[in-house]
Amino acid sequence: MSPTRRRISPWSQRIGGLLLCLTLAACGSSVKLDDVPVEDRNAGGAQTGQNGVDPRTVQGVDMTQDGAAGIGQQPVGLARVVYFDYDSFDVRADGRTVIDSNVRYLKANPSRRVSLEGHTDERGGREYNLALGQKRAEAVRRALAAQGVPDAQMEAVSFGEEKPAEMGSDESAYAKNRRVEILYR
Repeated sequence: MSPTRRRISPWSQRIGGLLLCLTLAACGSSVKLDDVPVEDRNAGGAQTGQNGVDPRTVQGVDMTQDGAAGIGQQPVGLARVVYFDYDSFDVRADGRTVIDSNVRYLKANPSRRVSLEGHTDERGGREYNLALGQKRAEAVRRALAAQGVPDAQMEAVSFGEEKPAEMGSDESAYAKNRRVEILYR
């Protein structure tokens, strides 16, 4: 006996194709992960020594080699987390001050290297969150580079939603998890 094959009607095929397209469209996002806007603040001239501020210190942190933290130790008193808005990789204004202070530290300590770790909240698929975390880390890397930090001092990586700073499913926890951590090696 020969096995009988079941024939699928053309309408069933069309409906199946339509359902597949609708499912894929529902998984999409309106966030473009291509262009990272970065402002070059050095285009108008050097910013060291403006307003009488000693460029070797940032908020009480000694930026000279003698005051530098050892390899693997994080500088004390230096903010090292840049936060992001939901579904975005644009560096916010409050993140620019964190970047500025880390630029000064890295320029004063050229032997130090940083790992820029991109993170997201738990919303979104795993692949999307890994891509968004990478774009956030790249946005911070480009902002540091625009102010003169060499690429050789930086590495951008993504952890997506895998390493939350705070557990929870409310906006407070989400806001703390949408971040890039600047870790010194």
